[in-house]
Amino acid sequence: MTSIPSMPDINKPLADRIRPTTLDEVVGQQHILGKGKILRNIIESGNIPNMIFYGLSGTGKTTVANIAAEVSHRPLYKLNATNASVSDIKAIVKESQGLLGENGVLLYLDEIQNFNKKQQQSLLEYTENGRITLIASTTENPYFYVYNAILSRSTVFEFKALNTRDIIPALERGLSILREESFTKTTLTVDDGVLLHLAEKSGGDLRKALNSLELAVNYTPPDKDGNVIITIETAEGCTQRKAFVYDNKGDSHYDILSAFQKSIRGSDPDAAIHYLARLIAADDLPSICRRLLVIAAEDVGLAYPTAITIVKSCVDSALMLGFPEARIPLAQAVVLLATAPKSNASYMAINKALYDIEHMDTGEIPRQLQNTHYDGEGDVVKGQHYLYPHDFPNHYTRQQYLPDKIKNKIYYIPGENKNEQLAKAYWEKIKNQKPDQT
Repeated sequence: MTSIPSMPDINKPLADRIRPTTLDEVVGQQHILGKGKILRNIIESGNIPNMIFYGLSGTGKTTVANIAAEVSHRPLYKLNATNASVSDIKAIVKESQGLLGENGVLLYLDEIQNFNKKQQQSLLEYTENGRITLIASTTENPYFYVYNAILSRSTVFEFKALNTRDIIPALERGLSILREESFTKTTLTVDDGVLLHLAEKSGGDLRKALNSLELAVNYTPPDKDGNVIITIETAEGCTQRKAFVYDNKGDSHYDILSAFQKSIRGSDPDAAIHYLARLIAADDLPSICRRLLVIAAEDVGLAYPTAITIVKSCVDSALMLGFPEARIPLAQAVVLLATAPKSNASYMAINKALYDIEHMDTGEIPRQLQNTHYDGEGDVVKGQHYLYPHDFPNHYTRQQYLPDKIKNKIYYIPGENKNEQLAKAYWEKIKNQKPDQT
């Protein structure tokens, strides 16, 4: 009897149909999967430990877990922590007991950050007795989202975003499969630049690039000669907008905000506008507004004291307008702050003062500053003796304001900018006058 070759399952997404089955077929991740690299050595040994795969979507985490299971000859169970529960884990353990050899089974738990602490703790019993070897994946920083006991028993591997050079060969392989799967005489042609466009628009997500390619091929009608031609215009229609890596509660959120503030602090208006555009593309108006107000006080401060007033007006306008018009006052605020003189003197001053409050006994408030209206029987010094500065020339007179224990502390050191130096010069002149001149 002649066996009939199995037909490809064209109902599965292209990304699944071309999923690599060997480490050599995996694109990217050479820092951990290259020859002699640690993750490759672990998988090839067949002795798989508990591991956590950390990285963006579409970078190969699930694929590598599949290969690890195949090489180690262990059954692989998959759960997604978004909708899984502890009972699902218990069911796997119960079901796998008949299959358990000395190697146990592999559990691939996707999006482990969605398990709460109690759920993550439930994994410990099964990982420690050898019934389950855990391969968890997460798009968030595991050191923030994964329970310490799980972390201490696992090896963390970071999967980095794929670059264009990584993605194009995979797209070429996907295109070959689409051509092989065509059961008609239709000719499939892809114009120059199409694969590059799809790779660049994917945001480092191979699955996204393959999905766009499949969409273009499946929904482009043949011409009069029966040929399907994928043009740049077709590719642009399938991608619409570049895949943008952003999670308003995750690492990418704080990375962009950090780059945004550091670019303004570094007086680079071009970089600042770029990161503003990323935040706008993510529709994250509240974070933009809050960060701009912080920057105005923290990084520009007294070097341009009215900057915060202008920024507040821009923020109010943006909140009233909403996107897309909000981008205009926001851009004004960003360029203003990026090109403004900088001073963090007041920021540093309050930080130093707070440190002292938290770490030392700063002593009693001087009597002359207390809200004192009468003298007690035990008070040695009678009377408050507060000197009202407005009663003196230049509205100033010498008087101790800090508590005795820190009376010589200096928290505020004027910045080198024009505004603070002018203020410094003014007060040096006033304070250095003889007592009879004040």
